[in-house]
Amino acid sequence: MPDPQGPAVGPGPQRPAGPDPRRPDGVPDPRRPAGPDPRRPDGVLGVDVGGTKVALRAEAAGRPAYDRVFHWPRGGDATADLAVLAAEADRLRGAWGPVGAVGVAMPATTDAAGTVTTWPGRPGWAGLDLAGALRRVFPDATTAVADDGDLAALAEARHAGHDDVVYLGVGTGVGGGVVLAGRSVPGRSSAEVGHMVVALDGARCDCGRRGCLQSVASGPATLRRAGAARGAEVSFDDLRAGLRDGRTWAVDAVEASCRALAAAVVSLGELLDPAVAIVGGGFAAGLPGFVPLVADRARSAGRPGRPAPPVLPAALGGLSSLHGAVELARGLAGAPHSRSPVSTP
Repeated sequence: MPDPQGPAVGPGPQRPAGPDPRRPDGVPDPRRPAGPDPRRPDGVLGVDVGGTKVALRAEAAGRPAYDRVFHWPRGGDATADLAVLAAEADRLRGAWGPVGAVGVAMPATTDAAGTVTTWPGRPGWAGLDLAGALRRVFPDATTAVADDGDLAALAEARHAGHDDVVYLGVGTGVGGGVVLAGRSVPGRSSAEVGHMVVALDGARCDCGRRGCLQSVASGPATLRRAGAARGAEVSFDDLRAGLRDGRTWAVDAVEASCRALAAAVVSLGELLDPAVAIVGGGFAAGLPGFVPLVADRARSAGRPGRPAPPVLPAALGGLSSLHGAVELARGLAGAPHSRSPVSTP
């Protein structure tokens, strides 16, 4: 997970005007004047980097947004991946125009220098100088990286109008973030929601431990469980069809995932007492009834005087992290934040 207190990533030693790029919550840096830098292009770009695909969204006042999704090449080689990202950046500049600020949402863990330490989704990125790589891909823009779960939580909280929110994003893994008093929870590791332990004797997680939430409730974990029960490999489309038809192997697999997520919601509710818990991510958004089932199981696990927080589907669907990345870029550029970033590709 990128260190939200780590250094800004960008060309040269100067940090841009506007909110401090080290802080995804947009806290102003009193050492620098607020406002956009007139020397830079007014376009901002959000990049949501996932283990299998990448989403881009560029915005500028008075212009249609640029939206693009592409998949990483097979193999997970960082050099090949970055070549694809550079080609996509060139495509953006040619089709839409230059950008002056880039916010990147990443699930990878990075150190304070901006080097990737671990990323189970793309193991070949370990040891990558991410800061330097982004400078090469976006040489004319100031860039910053933040955890995808933190950015998703901030985008959803801003849209929902709540100051205290927990967010769980279910996709290739389980990410998440915590927003209290309108700001991301501070700290070097932030909120590793996906590594909350929900079953000490559970399945082994990519991190090496057993029973992490994402080892039970992520998309791949759910599909593996469904496949084991069915006796054949299960794709996402197979799972959707199985749920629609009431197949036991599909229903039971999803039930186990939703119960694990509900347990996490209840525990987070006891610790933090948020106004709402929001469940998003592409996997959750793509399965009808998934979030309502989490809500039902969480509600039934509440206790007298301390009910579980209401569970809501992400208003931005699977695009929460992307919109959060755009908001991060707006902060870098000194542009005003969008209170309700509801437009979607």
